Amino acid sequence: MEQKRIFDRRNKGGRPKKGAADKLKYRLTVKMATSDYYTLKGKVRNAGISTGEFLRRCMRNGQVKERLTPEHTGYVRQLCGMANNLNQLAHKANAAGFVTVRMECRILVARIEEVLNLILL
Repeated sequence: MEQKRIFDRRNKGGRPKKGAADKLKYRLTVKMATSDYYTLKGKVRNAGISTGEFLRRCMRNGQVKERLTPEHTGYVRQLCGMANNLNQLAHKANAAGFVTVRMECRILVARIEEVLNLILL
């Protein structure tokens, strides 16, 4: 009996068990286009690591920009319209002279600054 207790206390060898945070126990399946697949494979080969490790590092260190809110989308549309107006004013200025569209340009620049301030805040 004494000999059995000594045997139980002995180090069994091998590596220590991993903690719950270190275990890789979830498997994901990802569908991608052929071009995306070969792009990923090329980047993995250049990095010299496995595909799984590459994706884990991308997830930890990479950034994904969130979608624009409907409010910001409206601001972007406004800016596109103002850019269109600015192009028309530039065309007018080149055709008729800069003095005739001077006031319109100042008004438009002020409106563009307002919209940019709304977006940035």
